[in-house]
Amino acid sequence: MALPVLRGCHRVSSTLSFTRLFLNEGRVLTRSGRTRLPPPPAPAAVPALRPYSSAPGGQQNQKVVVFGIPNPFIWVRTRVYYFLIRAYFDKEFRIEEFTEGAQQAFSHVSRLLAKCQLDALEGLVAKDLIGKLEQKLNLLPSNYKKALSVELEEIMYTTPGDVGIYYDDDGRKFVSILMRFWYLTSARIPDDTMEGTRVFEVALGEGEPETKRLLTAHYEFQREFTKGVAPAWTITRIEHSKLLD
Repeated sequence: MALPVLRGCHRVSSTLSFTRLFLNEGRVLTRSGRTRLPPPPAPAAVPALRPYSSAPGGQQNQKVVVFGIPNPFIWVRTRVYYFLIRAYFDKEFRIEEFTEGAQQAFSHVSRLLAKCQLDALEGLVAKDLIGKLEQKLNLLPSNYKKALSVELEEIMYTTPGDVGIYYDDDGRKFVSILMRFWYLTSARIPDDTMEGTRVFEVALGEGEPETKRLLTAHYEFQREFTKGVAPAWTITRIEHSKLLD
């Protein structure tokens, strides 16, 4: 059965460099069959939001505090993986810098998805994944697409999840890092389709409080570290809770 075509969901070109999104570490990954070392399980991070407002002169501004509770065993294990990446793959690798770049890429890619600008994803997202995303986007109503779009200041909490090291039959080496993001959105989405999401009322100025939802997204970044291959990161997995699963 043919999928319906969504009006306004079209492809456009882009000259934006992936390098700029990853703090001068923009990459392109060649995907292939591979053998994966056992990855550590995802960290038990629980974000808690406490919205309140205060400002001199009675003016109200949004302020959000987020707390994360990591699993100590997982925290240590992921640090071992970071050490292995620095020792055997990239001595300049720092998870703090990678996280900052991943947030920028997440925000940029999510906004392209919301606008259905699929050609602009080339070089940022794996080619086979773009096709799958196109099929899902064609089925999404406009309010759900709006919920995909994330500005940097709307990202409330970010944490690395699964970290993996891969080798294929030809001896090529790969590293993958799954990043988890929690973000606020004001998109109007039916409550019955977003079970498990948290809803907050945020005061902005002197008007009525604005209702925002806390949503989650998972983006996986992969890079090939084979000798002689240009260093490159690309996104090989995209999931937005209840939107693009």
